[in-house]
Amino acid sequence: MNSRLWRASALALTVATLGAAPALAQGHAGHAGHGAPAAAPAGQPWLDPKLDADTRADLAVKAMTKDEKLTLVYGYFGADMKPKYTRIEASLPGSAGYVPGLPRLGIPAQFETDAGVGVATQGSAAEFRERTALPSGMATTATWNPALAQKGGAMIGKEARDSGFNVMLAGGVNLVREPRNGRNFEYGGEDPLLAGVMVGAQIKGIQSNHIVSTIKHYALNAQETGRFVVDSKIGDADARTSDLLAFQIAMEASDPHSVMCAYNRVNGHYACENDWLLNKVLKQDWGYKGYVMSDWGAVHSGAKSVNAGLDQESAGDAFDKQPFLAGVLKADLASGAVSQARLDDMARRIVRSLFASGAVDHPVKIAPIDLAANGKVSQADAEEGMVLLKNDKGLLPLALKAQKIAVIGAYADVGVLSGGGSSQVYPAGGRAVQGLEPKTWPGPVIYYPSSPLKALQARAPQASFTYNDGKDTAAVARLAAQSDLVIVFADQWTTESEDVASLALPKNQDAMIAAAAKAGKPTVVVLETGGPVTMPWLKDVGAVLQAWFPGTSGGEAIARVLTGEVDASGRLPVTFPASEAQLPRPKLDGDPKKPDDLFAVDYSIEGAAVGYKWFDKKGLSPLFPFGHGLSYTSFAYSDLTTSTQGGALTVAFKVTNTGKRGGKDVPQVYVSPKAGGWEAPRRLAGFEKVELAPGASKTVTLAVDPRLLATWDDKAHGWKVAAGDYEVQLGASSAAISARATAAVQAQTVPVGLRK
Repeated sequence: MNSRLWRASALALTVATLGAAPALAQGHAGHAGHGAPAAAPAGQPWLDPKLDADTRADLAVKAMTKDEKLTLVYGYFGADMKPKYTRIEASLPGSAGYVPGLPRLGIPAQFETDAGVGVATQGSAAEFRERTALPSGMATTATWNPALAQKGGAMIGKEARDSGFNVMLAGGVNLVREPRNGRNFEYGGEDPLLAGVMVGAQIKGIQSNHIVSTIKHYALNAQETGRFVVDSKIGDADARTSDLLAFQIAMEASDPHSVMCAYNRVNGHYACENDWLLNKVLKQDWGYKGYVMSDWGAVHSGAKSVNAGLDQESAGDAFDKQPFLAGVLKADLASGAVSQARLDDMARRIVRSLFASGAVDHPVKIAPIDLAANGKVSQADAEEGMVLLKNDKGLLPLALKAQKIAVIGAYADVGVLSGGGSSQVYPAGGRAVQGLEPKTWPGPVIYYPSSPLKALQARAPQASFTYNDGKDTAAVARLAAQSDLVIVFADQWTTESEDVASLALPKNQDAMIAAAAKAGKPTVVVLETGGPVTMPWLKDVGAVLQAWFPGTSGGEAIARVLTGEVDASGRLPVTFPASEAQLPRPKLDGDPKKPDDLFAVDYSIEGAAVGYKWFDKKGLSPLFPFGHGLSYTSFAYSDLTTSTQGGALTVAFKVTNTGKRGGKDVPQVYVSPKAGGWEAPRRLAGFEKVELAPGASKTVTLAVDPRLLATWDDKAHGWKVAAGDYEVQLGASSAAISARATAAVQAQTVPVGLRK
C-alpha cells in the first residue's frame, strides 16, 4: 500500500487505537519533547512526572489488583496467521505484539514493533505502511561511528513513535561466532567493545523518543540452524569475557528498558528459563532494573521461567505451546509454585520501564513520516559503513568519462538487497523486484528501489552504460570484453530462521565475477551481503567494495562512494575468513532438515577468542582482517604515549592525513599482556572515527575500559587485572599494527555491576 493511501486510513486506525487504549488519547502528536507531561490526577501519584521511576513503579504496583498485574506480564501477537491465529483488534495491524494497558491506572498498552533496522510490518499484514530502512546492523557497526549509530536509532525510533509504537524490539548485540549465521546482518560484529558501543548508541537513539527499546538476543544465540533447541556450551569466564561483555557494554551505553531472552539453550537450560543468565548475571551481578521479555516462541514453562527471571511472555497465544504466563501462571500462584512477591516484581519492572522511558508521560500517536529526510539519515549511515577492501592502482574513486561501462548482476539496474525475517522493512516506493522466492516466511525477498545503475548514470550522462543480469556467464564475458570499465554487483540474501550453507556467493556469482574479470578490463566488484563471503576471484579484480545491505537509499550511497563524492571510510567489524576450514567449526552444527532434534554447539573450542582473536591465537591469515578498510586518502600515526593513574590506562596518539584529499580514518588500539594468559594475543581496547582535511592532524586520547585488561576469576566471582607490563598497539586493523608502547599496570579488582 503506498504512503498516500496509508495516510488516508491513518485516522481510522488512530481512532481504533485510542478506543482500545484510552491512555493514548492523552498523547501529544509528534515525538519526544512535544509538550509537557500533564500533572498527576488526584489519587494517582504514580502519574506524577516529577517522581523518579522507582518510586512511581512502587506506587503503581501497590494500587494494582492481581489480575492487573497478570495483564502486564502476558502479550499477544499483532499480526494475523490465518487460519491458525487472528490478532486481537486492539493491536496495531501487522505488528510484532501487543500487551493490554491498565486504563484505570493510566498505564498505556504496549504496542511492539520489530526490529533493528527500522519499523517492520509482519509479512501476513493486509496493508504495508512505507517506512525507512537503515543499512544492516553490520553496516552500521562498520561505520565505527557511535554518533552516526545514535542518529540512525533516533530516526527509526521516531518512525516507530509516529507509527503508534512505544516498544521497539532492537537492537541485536550477539557476537559473530558463526559467520554463516543468517542473522548476523542484524548484529554488531565479532568484538565485544565495538559491538557494545555501536549497538548501545543505536538503542540510546531509539529511546530518545520516549519509547522502550530492547536489547537482544540474550544470550549466545549464534546460529539459526536449530535455533529453538540448540544448546550453547560455554564456561562462565569465557561467556563473560565475550558475548556477555558485549551486552554489558551496550547496556551501560544505553540503559535499555527491556532485555529479550533468546530461543536457544545455554549450558542445558533454555535462555528464557535460565537462572544463571537472567537472575545471577543480569539482575544480581549487573543490577539490571528493567524487565525481561521472551522472544516470540521462546517460553517453555511457567514457574521455572518466572522463578528464573522471565518477566513477560511475548505473543504466547500465537507461538508458545501454552499461555505460560497467563492461565499457567495463575495456577502456579495459587499453588505457591510462584510467589506473590515475584509477580509484584515482574509488574514493577515492566511499569518502571514504561515510566523510565517516558512512554507513560508521552503517549504515542500516529503521525506523518518524513521519508525524504529519513532517507538521508539512512544514506549517510550506508556511505560511512561501506568498506573498501581492495583498490589496486587507484581504480576507485571512478573517473566516469565518456566511456563504455558495463554494470552486471544483483538487480543493480533497479535496487539493492535487504535482509529477511522479522526485521524486514517495507520500503518507500515498494519492491523493486517482484516474484522472488521465498515469497513467504522468512521472505519475501525484497530489493529496495534505489538503483545503483541509475545513480551512476546521473553522474555520468556522457558515458554509455549497459546492464546485464549476470545469469549467463558467456554473455557477461562478451559484455566485459566490449566495455572500458566493468562494475559487477553480487549479493547473498541472508535471513532470520536459516543459516547460509556456505560462505561462497550463491547463484553461480563467483563464476559471473570470474567471467567478467577474465576480459582484462578494469573491474570493480560491489558486494551486498549480510556478512563475510569468500572470494576465489579476488586476485583478478581491481577493486572490491563491501556495501552490506545498504538500506533505503543504498543505490545512491553506493554511487557516491564509488565516485568519491564521499570517502571510503568503513572498517570491517568482522573477520573475512579465507575459507570455512579456518573456522572453529568448519562444519556448521545441526541439521536444518531436523529442526526439533536437540543438539549442542561446543563454544569452549574458541571460548572468548571470537573472530580475530581466534585467527591471532591460531596464527591464521584471513582473507581480510578485523578492522580493515581502505580510504581515498592516506593516514599516519605518531606520538603514541600511555599513562596510568589510579589503575586507569589512558592512551594518546596523533593522526595525520598525509594524502591529497579529506577523509575519515579509524585508528584502533589493541592491548596485550606481556606475561600472556589471555584467551588470545590481543584485544581491541579503543577506537575513534577521525575526519581530517589534507595535511591536518588530531591528537586522540582514549581511556581503556579496565575490563579489557582483566580476566574473569570464577572463584572470586569478579574481574581481576593482573599487575605487570602491557603492550599497547596502535594500527589500522588487527593485522596492521604500526606503533607499540609499554604500560605498567597496577593490580586491581573491577566491579561486576553495570558501570554508570
